[in-house]
Amino acid sequence: MQYFINVVLPVPIEKLFTYSISAAEAEIIKPGMRVAVPFGKSKIYTAVVAELHQTPPEAYQAKDIEHILDDYPVITEIQLKFWKWIAQYYLCSVGEVFRAAVPGALLLESETLILRNEEGIVDENALKDDEYLVFEALQHQSILRVQEISQILNKKNVLPLLDRLLQKKVIVLKEEVFEQYKPKLVRYVKLGKAYSSEEDLAELLNSLTRAPKQSQVVLALFQLQAVSKKPIKVSDLEKAANCSAASIRSLIDKEILEEYLIQTDRVVYEGEKENSDLKSLNPYQEKALKDIKISFQENKTTLLHGVTSSGKTEVYVKLIDAYIQQGKQVLYLLPEIALTTQLISRLQNYFGDKVAVFHSKYNVQERVEVWNNVLGNKPKAQIVIGARSALFLPFYELGLIIVDEEHESSFKQYDPAPRYHARDAAIVLASLHGSKILLGSATPSMESFYNVKTSKYGYARIDRRYGDVLMPEMEIVDIKEQTRKKRIKGHFSERLIEEITEALELGEQIILFQNRRGYAPITECSTCGHSPQCPNCDVSLTFHQHRKQLRCHYCSYHMALQKACLACGSATIDTKGFGTEQVEQELHGLFPNATVGRMDLDTTRGKHGYERIITSFERQEIDILVGTQMLTKGLDFRNVGLVGIMNADTLLNFPDFRAHERSFQLLTQVAGRAGRTQKRGKVIIQSYNPYHQILQQVTTSDFKGMFQEQLYEREQFKYPPINRIIKITFKHRDYNKLNEAAEWFTQSLRNVFGDNVLGPEYPPVSRIRNLYLKNAMLKIHKDYSLGRTKNSIKKIEHSFNAIAQFRGVRIIYNVDHI
Repeated sequence: MQYFINVVLPVPIEKLFTYSISAAEAEIIKPGMRVAVPFGKSKIYTAVVAELHQTPPEAYQAKDIEHILDDYPVITEIQLKFWKWIAQYYLCSVGEVFRAAVPGALLLESETLILRNEEGIVDENALKDDEYLVFEALQHQSILRVQEISQILNKKNVLPLLDRLLQKKVIVLKEEVFEQYKPKLVRYVKLGKAYSSEEDLAELLNSLTRAPKQSQVVLALFQLQAVSKKPIKVSDLEKAANCSAASIRSLIDKEILEEYLIQTDRVVYEGEKENSDLKSLNPYQEKALKDIKISFQENKTTLLHGVTSSGKTEVYVKLIDAYIQQGKQVLYLLPEIALTTQLISRLQNYFGDKVAVFHSKYNVQERVEVWNNVLGNKPKAQIVIGARSALFLPFYELGLIIVDEEHESSFKQYDPAPRYHARDAAIVLASLHGSKILLGSATPSMESFYNVKTSKYGYARIDRRYGDVLMPEMEIVDIKEQTRKKRIKGHFSERLIEEITEALELGEQIILFQNRRGYAPITECSTCGHSPQCPNCDVSLTFHQHRKQLRCHYCSYHMALQKACLACGSATIDTKGFGTEQVEQELHGLFPNATVGRMDLDTTRGKHGYERIITSFERQEIDILVGTQMLTKGLDFRNVGLVGIMNADTLLNFPDFRAHERSFQLLTQVAGRAGRTQKRGKVIIQSYNPYHQILQQVTTSDFKGMFQEQLYEREQFKYPPINRIIKITFKHRDYNKLNEAAEWFTQSLRNVFGDNVLGPEYPPVSRIRNLYLKNAMLKIHKDYSLGRTKNSIKKIEHSFNAIAQFRGVRIIYNVDHI
């Protein structure tokens, strides 16, 4: 009897692929195990088994698998269901979800090996110089890798050369699968078995009198064993004995010491739990916790709406503790890696080593270890804190999901596919596990608050700050008026300078928010008006002062700052606009005695970039911190007396239907960093339009007013939360071909959906990395069947792909576009 498996391959193909297995393999293989399979002409991929069956494929001959990679399933049944839902809802393939969900080290890749063709007869005179070098290298070494050939020839692209050698039958190619994940093994040492009795020990020490270094090592080992009952690391023994590795190696060779290896995690919590007692909640927090529990009993997704600094984290901690006691796993999702830095230490104070962290700044090996710990439901991964990718971990006993700062657009994945929203996907994951889910925010998203209003979600509210601290005092400064009266220095109004001076005198810290990194977004020649543009994208280059560079923030193209205009040769180059770098430089001039720090994408690139800056600010080593929106999200600084918003208009005037909602959220969140202890904080908002409705609503904390106003507008123009939106982006190198293709596809959509289709239109940046872009937008009413809509789109796509001239045009779907 023949057996077959359907597998998910990490490639963007729509269907599952079928492979043949033997009866013996059918007894071992289970859904969720990884297998290495041949795919295409010669590639070998890691695939995940989705199902076993006995039906051969009709369209092709099923190949045999290469080998089985696991002893047990590393992907759970619920994960496979979750992947299928994401693929179906966000219009992508399960393979793309698989590639995004699994740490790279679990995706075995095959590597091409180059071998000498033993059967071919080589005419050495017919070989070119570079071909002969490879031929000669293979005489001395039986196998070469592509990278090694690249080094031999000192050139990057060696594929054309390999192609010529294949045609001349000089070489053959072979694919080899290699495992990327290697467990971390730590070297430990103990006294050899021959020296277990006291007599043997005394004899040993006497014999080592002539080797003082080795004697010192043995004595140091005794001291370490006396102090600690734990196994002794070789590295610790080296330090304690103040000796070289060679001394310890010689003792191991003589079998006086015995070396052994223990597998350990790369990320280990080494502190002690500071206090196992949880903080007691105030009456407002108690009321919110009670409302959450009632809502959980009704199996509703629940929204916790608590003003900034109201102590939402303490409510989360109480809930986490309750689920941990039941032996359940907890997932705590955050929008930014910057936020995990502060939260990890707070949760570790309560829960010690039960807290695991999972996000992209951790390397592949560290992420595999967290994956394995979650899969094994180990105590060291009972609470997982992470950014959106933590959703894909293999939970078994998931009891609670907390999505903090649920309004954040960082929860949406843009590129590559799957373009999912972590908050919405978390709600589905919770229903698959039968677990509870809590969304928390001081400024909830329109969608979540609308779901509360329509009784789809439960609701809990905390409207007082912890310790009854007053909300910060807000003041809007009219910089248009200040500029006219020449009361502005650089980009600082007189009021802002006064307040910064006062805060510094009082020993308070200051946060300044400018949502643009770099020094200036545009450099322009004041003689001819020329502004340097990116050659790959339709966007001007941003000036970065510290590197003296002009950089593109879309494709990372950069060039040195030119001394003269490239168009007219004039030296009159001026800058327009300003970013965090320019604010930082102006602060050095205005307040030379203050320590200024900067937190943006340029200063937080390393693994510990965020941690370094946040820790320095917490320790009050930095007086003034300038930053982009990274600063706005839930960070808790105790000594911040003043928050300054450099220019609120850049947020308000953004060409997007969510601009006003986002502005309210961002300004309220950044204002919430001020005055989080006893003293009331102050917020200065600089604007050219101080009477703007949103700014007035921010100063009075009128969330409901903003919500009603925005909801009315969205109802009129058929935008979320009333309607769903699918944004369709077309990409191609050829401008004319892209226009034709986008027009054809959009017209086909109009034939089905009528006036609910907008576009196609060019976005503000219409070319990125030499690819032209065009967008169409489809609005779907909440009552329409989303499944039928997506089927109609897929049918149009199949017809589109059948037209030869459109074949190279790439189509990208963004469901629930944000």
